[in-house]
Amino acid sequence: MAELLWLLLPIAAAAGWLAASQDVRKKVRRISGISSDYFKGLNFLLNEQPDKAIEVFIRMVEVDSDTAETHLALGHLFRRRGEVDRAIRIHQNLIARPKIDPEIKTLAVLELGEDYMKAGLFDRAENLFQELIEMNEHTAIALTQLRDIYQQEKDWEKAISICSRLETVSNKSMHMLIAQYYCELAEELFRKNELNETQAQLLKATHYDVRCVRASILQAKVDVKNEDYKSAINSYKNVVDQDIDYFPDILEPMISCYHKLGRENELMDFLTAILERYSGISPMLALAELIREQSGDREAMDFMTKQLHKRSSVKGLHWLIELSLEHSHGDSKQHLEILHDLTNKLLKDKPVYECHICGFAGRTIHWQCPSCKAWNTVKPIHGLEAE
Repeated sequence: MAELLWLLLPIAAAAGWLAASQDVRKKVRRISGISSDYFKGLNFLLNEQPDKAIEVFIRMVEVDSDTAETHLALGHLFRRRGEVDRAIRIHQNLIARPKIDPEIKTLAVLELGEDYMKAGLFDRAENLFQELIEMNEHTAIALTQLRDIYQQEKDWEKAISICSRLETVSNKSMHMLIAQYYCELAEELFRKNELNETQAQLLKATHYDVRCVRASILQAKVDVKNEDYKSAINSYKNVVDQDIDYFPDILEPMISCYHKLGRENELMDFLTAILERYSGISPMLALAELIREQSGDREAMDFMTKQLHKRSSVKGLHWLIELSLEHSHGDSKQHLEILHDLTNKLLKDKPVYECHICGFAGRTIHWQCPSCKAWNTVKPIHGLEAE
C-alpha cells in the first residue's frame, strides 16, 4: 500500500512540486483534456508496473509536452528514493525531445546533473552545471552544486573560486566557508611540513574569517613545529576569544607549551581565570593536576571536591574517586572501586562531539559534519557525563 501511495504521489503533486522547488508556474489542465494514454499510465501505476508506466509517460511527451512536468516530478522522486537509473532515464528522454519547451529542458538538465551527482558521476554532473551557468539558467543552484562537487573531490582551489562567484549571484557571504577551504589547503601543506606555505594559507583564511578557530589552532601547531611556544600560546588564547567552546581541544597542547617554557604559575593563573568564563570540566581537571603536582594529593582532592559542589560532573567525580583509591584501604577501598567501575562505565565510549545542526555525535572533531555536511558545527558536548 505504501508503494502504491508513493507511485500516485508524483501524479497528484507534480505541478505543485515544480512550482515550489523550481519557481516555475504551470497551467493545471482540466480532466477533460487529459489523454487516454495518461490514464493508461496511471493504470500501470495502480497495478504496480512502474516501468511500463514510465514508458507510457515518456511516449506522451511526443504527443503533449504539457505532461513534461509529470516526468520531472517522477524523476525527482525516483532520485530521492535512490532509483537513480530511472531518474536518469526520464531526464535524458526529456532533454532529447526536439520540441520540448526550453524552460522544461533547462530544468531537465538541472535534474539530470543532480542525478549524476547522486550516482557519483561527478564529471558528467560538472559538465551539465557548467552548461547551465554558460546559458545563465539556474545559475545559483548550478554554482552550489559545483561547489559541492569540488568539496567532495577536495579540489579546494576550485571550490574557493566557485564560492566567490556564488557570493555575487546570491548576495550571501561565503567568507566563513572560504576560510575553511583555505584551512583545508593549509592542512595539506602542514602534513607535508611546508610551514611557510601553510602560514600563507592561514593568513588568507583569517582574512576571510577573523574568528576562524581552525586557523588559530593550526597556526599554533605551526608555532610548536618552529619551537616558538610563546607564539603558540598566543594562538591558543585566540581560540578562547574566538569561540571558547573549543577550549577542550586546545588545553592539552597549550599546557605542554607552558611546561616547555617553565611557566606553570602563569598557566595556573590562566586556568583560574578560565574557570570564571567556561562551565566545562576541562580547566577544573587541569587545575587539579597542577595543584597535585605543586601541593600534593590532599590539596588537589579538596579543590576538586569544592568544584564539584559548584558544577556536577561524572568526569570530575571519576578523577576524584581514582585519586582517593590510592589513599584508601579495606571496605572503603572496595566501595570506592565499585563507584570507580560505575563512573568508568558511564564514561566509556561516550561521544565527545556533537553537530548542533543535525545531532551527529562522535569521538573525533570534524570541521565538516559527516552527516549534514555543514561546516564548523561540530563542537564538544557539554553535560553531566561530558564536558
